Amino acid sequence: MDNIYLTIILAPLIGAIIAGFFGGTIGRKGAHWVTSTGVGISTLLSLFVLKRFMFDGEAVFNGPVYTWMVSDGLNMEVGFLVDQLTAVMISVVTFVSFCVHIYTIGYMADDEHNWPKTSLAGRNSYQRFFSYISLFTFSMLMLVMSNNFMQLFFGWEAVGLVSYLLIGFWSVRPTAIFANLKAFLVNRVGDFGFILGIAAIAMYTNSLDYAEVFAKAPGLADTQIHILGDTGWSLMSVIGILLFIGAMGKSAQVPLHVWLPDSMEGPTPISALIHAATMVTAGIFMVARMSPLYELSETALSFVLVIGATTAFFTGLIGIVQNDIKRVVAYSTLSQLGYMMVALGASAYAAGIFHLMTHAFFKALLFLAAGSVIIGMHHDQDIRNMGGIRKYMPITYWTSLVGSLALIGFPGFSGFFSKDAIIEAVHHSSIAGSGYAYVLVVAGVFVTALYSFRMFFLVFHGEGPRDEHAKAHLHETPKVVTVPLVLLAIPSVFLGYLTIGPMLFGDWFKGVLHVLPEHDTLGAIGEGFHGAGGFILHGMMGLPFYLAMGGLLVAWYVYMKNPAIAEKVKTTLLPLYQLLDRKYWFDEIYQAVFAGGSRGLGKFLWLAGDRGLIDGLAVNGSAHTVGWLAAVVRHVQTGYLYHYAIAMILGLLLLLTWFVFV
Repeated sequence: MDNIYLTIILAPLIGAIIAGFFGGTIGRKGAHWVTSTGVGISTLLSLFVLKRFMFDGEAVFNGPVYTWMVSDGLNMEVGFLVDQLTAVMISVVTFVSFCVHIYTIGYMADDEHNWPKTSLAGRNSYQRFFSYISLFTFSMLMLVMSNNFMQLFFGWEAVGLVSYLLIGFWSVRPTAIFANLKAFLVNRVGDFGFILGIAAIAMYTNSLDYAEVFAKAPGLADTQIHILGDTGWSLMSVIGILLFIGAMGKSAQVPLHVWLPDSMEGPTPISALIHAATMVTAGIFMVARMSPLYELSETALSFVLVIGATTAFFTGLIGIVQNDIKRVVAYSTLSQLGYMMVALGASAYAAGIFHLMTHAFFKALLFLAAGSVIIGMHHDQDIRNMGGIRKYMPITYWTSLVGSLALIGFPGFSGFFSKDAIIEAVHHSSIAGSGYAYVLVVAGVFVTALYSFRMFFLVFHGEGPRDEHAKAHLHETPKVVTVPLVLLAIPSVFLGYLTIGPMLFGDWFKGVLHVLPEHDTLGAIGEGFHGAGGFILHGMMGLPFYLAMGGLLVAWYVYMKNPAIAEKVKTTLLPLYQLLDRKYWFDEIYQAVFAGGSRGLGKFLWLAGDRGLIDGLAVNGSAHTVGWLAAVVRHVQTGYLYHYAIAMILGLLLLLTWFVFV
């Protein structure tokens, strides 16, 4: 099995290297074949590993592969931890990535029109894009398969780097460059907290290995540290919060969420990959993997719970007023990431991972379906210009309907099981902030249904696209685009039904995710679990179901039957609309305070430091001093011998005086 684990990681890397360094030689076809084959191999092997754990009782693998350095007893090494959590993650990452690779062949086929003819960056851009997405897959696999914090941090930074390259892939567009720089800088804020958390772990445990750190953690549960003054801080709370700050950046939690909607500037395939299976899920995975640490601090859990609930509800509201098809789905991702964080904060780690898994499939489906619509609309992304597309693109229509129903938690679809499990877990939680979180996640169900079906009805129903040229040429996209949609639609329907029992209420994560008895909300829910069918019936009698159906009906009535209502509500609630349209002014505030503040500080240092101190005082000042001194001394140089004799006598008298009196 060791060789299988190595192959899962290395196959995408090899494909990325070949496509990246030899793309001009192997051509477009060679690039997509070598990268898709590499990721395809990883997908098959990952599913084989999942099967081994699910049916064959495969033993957990935890061991080093390569020792990089030993410093004062601290081992820094490359190693793998492959258990049930890893098996789920690698299967999700590789399967979604493989679908994205296949889809990209069709989506990026005409990429040349996005580059000016004089642009050198446009040369071999197709090959470079495949290299990047394959490298993205490798980076995420390194992260989820790591057994130590050093490798975790490597994968953590690698996905951030590749996302920077992909968001700004169309580098001739100023908006793309602004977006990738924004993502990079915002993630640096989170990563600073993340590396401080890792440093604290290394300092107090003298280890970076998960197993050793988790074994020592209970002994540090009562440890107090002093950060500022004499106030004592719980070490485990500090570590948990610092690690979570890293997750806030990667998984786009308020207030470090602002980069994710702007990541839509990248091509649609990478939007799907970032939002579904790679970068944004890294924070969710990390917190779940660190469950032995988080269980020792209710303060950290409460922090996670409140931030997640705030993100779930308030970013979902923004999705209601968005008109760009990709941005609606992007704000949906923000909201769903908040739901996952809420589950983790309620100690329902299995529910968080379960929702991560189901969400990966239907969110990738929605993004790829949006890309299919964009292709059909000749790259027009404004949903107000669409309508009636179901007549021209039936496969895209039906798969989009599946994704939308899964997203809102329609009974029987995969999203229903995972979202309802999270809501029930929060309802049973006693951790501080659980009441606040419960209200927001329940209200968020209505919001999710409203913005999801607002987009669905505006895009696929109605009279048809307003642009007559687009309407005349509108047709279903090629099979290379639609086949991945069908492949993703299948788990979006059935996966939740098939896996809820073992993943949430069985022993699938036994020994992997650690939950204290007093925090075991899923255990309490499991006492009344009588199969997936019973879970559906129970869910259909709960408030979330009625709120979801209410949101769907409101969307139908407002955007299909009486479109004038939407404009009237907008006018009546104009301040609220502006608040949502400006995204709570986070961008403006950050631009003024942080970007503007940085520029102001730079200008001050330039004027006071560079021009005033260095140029004015050190460089020009020394030159002026020398010039002044030379002008004074010049008057002494008269050319008369008696003047020099008097100067020598005076100098001699001064020296004699110095020697006599000093």
